[in-house]
Amino acid sequence: MIAIVDYGAGNIFSVKNALDYLGCDSILTSRKEDLENADSIILPGVGAFPAAMKKLGESGLVDTIKQQAKQKPFLGICLGMQLLFEKSFEFEECAGLALVKGYVDKMVEPELVIPHMGWNKLEYNRESSLLDGLGDNEYVYFVHSYKAFCEDENLFAYCEYGHKVPALVGDGKYVFGCQFHPEKSGKTGLKILENFAKMR
Repeated sequence: MIAIVDYGAGNIFSVKNALDYLGCDSILTSRKEDLENADSIILPGVGAFPAAMKKLGESGLVDTIKQQAKQKPFLGICLGMQLLFEKSFEFEECAGLALVKGYVDKMVEPELVIPHMGWNKLEYNRESSLLDGLGDNEYVYFVHSYKAFCEDENLFAYCEYGHKVPALVGDGKYVFGCQFHPEKSGKTGLKILENFAKMR
C-alpha cells in the first residue's frame, strides 16, 4: 500500500487518480500510523517551500517522514521533491527535510520564460529502477520556478532548459524526487509511478 501524505500543500487527488488507474493500492493520509504501515510513501507538493515546510511541521509528520524514508521507498513530487533537500532560498532561507544533499534556488534564465512550464525531454545521468522500461525519447511535464542544485551522484535524470535542470534525484537508496509531475506526464509518468509502486 502506498501512503500519499496529505498535509494541505499537495496535488494529492491527481496522484491518487494516477495510482488508481494503475491499479495500485493507495490512501490519502495525515496519520503517522498509516505512514509507518505503508509499503512506500509519496510526498506531493505545490506552492512555496517555506509555507509547505510550515504545514508539514504543523502536521507533526516531519520526524515520521524522516524515519520512514530510511526504511522504505519514498517519492517527492514537484515541491515535494524540493522539500527533500537541505534548504531552499525561496523568499527566505528555509530548512528542508535534508533527505538528499543540496539546496533549492530560483531559476535564472534571462532568455527563457520562468516559470518553466511544459514538456521537456528526460536526459539520463545515472541508472535508477524508476527509469526501467523507458526509452531515449521520453518527455515529462514541468511547472516550476525554482530548481535543485545537487551533486552528480544524486542526479538520475535532468532536462535542458537554458541550463541543466534536475528532473529526478535521490539518495541512492530509498529516497527519490521528481521535479516534473509524473501523474501529468502521460505514459512516461505512469511508467515511473508503476516502477515506484513495485519497489520494496
